[in-house]
Amino acid sequence: MYSEKVMEHFRNPRNVGEIKDADGVGEVGNPVCGDLMKITIKVENDRISDIKFQTFGCGAAIATSSMVTELAKGLTLEEALKISRQTVADALGGLPPKKMHCSNLAADGLRRAIVDYLKKNNRMDKIKELGLEKELEKMEKGELDDHGELCEGV
Repeated sequence: MYSEKVMEHFRNPRNVGEIKDADGVGEVGNPVCGDLMKITIKVENDRISDIKFQTFGCGAAIATSSMVTELAKGLTLEEALKISRQTVADALGGLPPKKMHCSNLAADGLRRAIVDYLKKNNRMDKIKELGLEKELEKMEKGELDDHGELCEGV
Protein backbone atom coordinates (compact mmCIF):
# COMPACT_ATOMS: atom_id res chain seq x y z
CA MET A 1 0.00 0.00 0.00
CA TYR A 2 2.74 2.50 0.96
CA SER A 3 6.16 2.87 -0.65
CA GLU A 4 9.28 2.13 1.36
CA LYS A 5 10.09 5.87 1.30
CA VAL A 6 6.71 6.72 2.88
CA MET A 7 7.32 4.13 5.58
CA GLU A 8 10.84 5.45 6.19
CA HIS A 9 9.58 9.02 6.68
CA PHE A 10 6.76 7.76 8.91
CA ARG A 11 9.09 5.68 11.08
CA ASN A 12 11.92 8.24 11.11
CA PRO A 13 10.43 11.66 10.38
CA ARG A 14 12.85 14.49 9.73
CA ASN A 15 12.68 17.98 11.23
CA VAL A 16 10.04 17.21 13.85
CA GLY A 17 9.30 19.96 16.34
CA GLU A 18 8.66 23.65 16.41
CA ILE A 19 10.95 26.62 15.85
CA LYS A 20 10.22 28.79 18.89
CA ASP A 21 11.23 32.08 17.28
CA ALA A 22 9.83 31.18 13.86
CA ASP A 23 9.70 33.78 11.12
CA GLY A 24 6.60 32.11 9.64
CA VAL A 25 3.97 29.66 10.87
CA GLY A 26 1.57 27.70 8.69
CA GLU A 27 -1.31 25.74 10.17
CA VAL A 28 -3.63 23.52 8.16
CA GLY A 29 -5.95 20.68 8.89
CA ASN A 30 -9.22 19.00 8.28
CA PRO A 31 -11.54 17.90 11.07
CA VAL A 32 -13.21 15.39 8.71
CA CYS A 33 -10.09 13.23 8.45
CA GLY A 34 -8.38 14.45 11.63
CA ASP A 35 -5.07 15.46 10.04
CA LEU A 36 -3.64 18.66 11.56
CA MET A 37 -0.26 20.18 10.67
CA LYS A 38 1.84 23.08 11.84
CA ILE A 39 4.92 24.09 9.88
CA THR A 40 7.37 26.67 11.21
CA ILE A 41 10.13 28.30 9.17
CA LYS A 42 13.19 30.42 9.73
CA VAL A 43 14.10 32.66 6.79
CA GLU A 44 17.42 34.33 5.94
CA ASN A 45 17.78 36.43 2.79
CA ASP A 46 14.47 35.07 1.43
CA ARG A 47 15.74 31.50 1.80
CA ILE A 48 14.35 28.87 4.18
CA SER A 49 17.24 28.25 6.55
CA ASP A 50 15.32 25.99 8.94
CA ILE A 51 11.95 24.27 8.92
CA LYS A 52 10.14 22.03 11.39
CA PHE A 53 6.73 20.41 11.62
CA GLN A 54 4.25 19.07 14.13
CA THR A 55 1.58 16.75 12.75
CA PHE A 56 -1.35 14.95 14.26
CA GLY A 57 -2.60 12.42 11.77
CA CYS A 58 -2.07 9.22 9.89
CA GLY A 59 1.25 7.80 8.71
CA ALA A 60 0.91 9.46 5.32
CA ALA A 61 0.33 12.86 6.96
CA ILE A 62 3.50 12.44 9.01
CA ALA A 63 5.52 11.22 6.01
CA THR A 64 4.37 14.08 3.77
CA SER A 65 5.14 16.65 6.47
CA SER A 66 8.61 15.18 6.88
CA MET A 67 9.20 15.19 3.12
CA VAL A 68 8.02 18.80 2.71
CA THR A 69 10.62 19.91 5.25
CA GLU A 70 13.36 18.08 3.38
CA LEU A 71 12.28 19.47 0.02
CA ALA A 72 11.97 23.07 1.25
CA LYS A 73 15.06 23.46 3.43
CA GLY A 74 17.58 25.69 1.67
CA LEU A 75 15.20 26.85 -1.06
CA THR A 76 14.26 30.44 -1.76
CA LEU A 77 10.71 31.37 -0.84
CA GLU A 78 9.71 31.42 -4.51
CA GLU A 79 11.26 27.99 -5.12
CA ALA A 80 9.52 26.57 -2.04
CA LEU A 81 6.15 27.90 -3.23
CA LYS A 82 6.48 25.65 -6.28
CA ILE A 83 6.30 22.53 -4.08
CA SER A 84 2.92 20.97 -4.85
CA ARG A 85 1.06 17.98 -3.51
CA GLN A 86 2.22 16.06 -6.58
CA THR A 87 5.84 17.08 -5.88
CA VAL A 88 5.52 15.69 -2.35
CA ALA A 89 3.79 12.48 -3.46
CA ASP A 90 6.36 11.88 -6.21
CA ALA A 91 9.26 12.45 -3.80
CA LEU A 92 7.76 9.76 -1.56
CA GLY A 93 7.40 7.27 -4.40
CA GLY A 94 3.65 7.82 -4.64
CA LEU A 95 0.68 7.76 -2.31
CA PRO A 96 -2.59 5.84 -2.46
CA PRO A 97 -5.33 8.04 -4.02
CA LYS A 98 -7.22 8.25 -0.70
CA LYS A 99 -4.11 9.71 0.95
CA MET A 100 -3.30 12.41 -1.61
CA HIS A 101 -5.02 14.98 0.62
CA CYS A 102 -2.21 14.46 3.15
CA SER A 103 0.37 15.73 0.68
CA ASN A 104 -1.93 18.65 -0.11
CA LEU A 105 -1.96 19.57 3.58
CA ALA A 106 1.83 19.47 3.81
CA ALA A 107 2.29 21.69 0.75
CA ASP A 108 -0.44 24.05 2.01
CA GLY A 109 1.20 24.28 5.44
CA LEU A 110 4.48 25.32 3.84
CA ARG A 111 2.67 27.85 1.64
CA ARG A 112 0.92 29.35 4.67
CA ALA A 113 4.17 29.60 6.63
CA ILE A 114 5.65 31.58 3.73
CA VAL A 115 2.59 33.85 3.52
CA ASP A 116 2.77 34.39 7.29
CA TYR A 117 6.45 35.35 7.00
CA LEU A 118 5.74 37.84 4.21
CA LYS A 119 2.83 39.36 6.13
CA LYS A 120 4.85 39.73 9.36
CA ASN A 121 7.52 41.53 7.36
CA ASN A 122 5.07 43.95 5.71
CA ARG A 123 5.71 42.52 2.27
CA MET A 124 2.19 42.77 0.90
CA ASP A 125 3.70 43.70 -2.47
CA LYS A 126 5.38 40.29 -2.60
CA ILE A 127 2.16 38.52 -1.55
CA LYS A 128 0.38 40.22 -4.46
CA GLU A 129 3.26 39.60 -6.88
CA LEU A 130 3.17 35.88 -6.06
CA GLY A 131 -0.63 35.68 -6.23
CA LEU A 132 -1.05 34.71 -2.58
CA GLU A 133 -3.87 37.11 -1.65
CA LYS A 134 -6.52 34.36 -1.45
CA GLU A 135 -4.31 32.29 0.83
CA LEU A 136 -3.81 35.29 3.12
CA GLU A 137 -7.56 35.91 3.15
CA LYS A 138 -8.25 32.30 4.19
CA MET A 139 -5.65 32.57 6.94
CA GLU A 140 -7.12 35.80 8.25
CA LYS A 141 -10.57 34.16 8.37
CA GLY A 142 -9.11 31.27 10.35
CA GLU A 143 -9.88 28.70 7.65
CA LEU A 144 -7.69 25.65 8.10
CA ASP A 145 -8.47 23.77 4.92
CA ASP A 146 -10.65 23.80 1.82
CA HIS A 147 -10.44 20.25 0.51
CA GLY A 148 -12.85 18.39 2.78
CA GLU A 149 -14.30 16.51 -0.18
CA LEU A 150 -10.96 14.71 -0.50
CA CYS A 151 -11.29 13.40 3.05
CA GLU A 152 -14.78 11.97 2.76
CA GLY A 153 -14.79 8.26 3.26
CA VAL A 154 -11.18 8.17 4.44
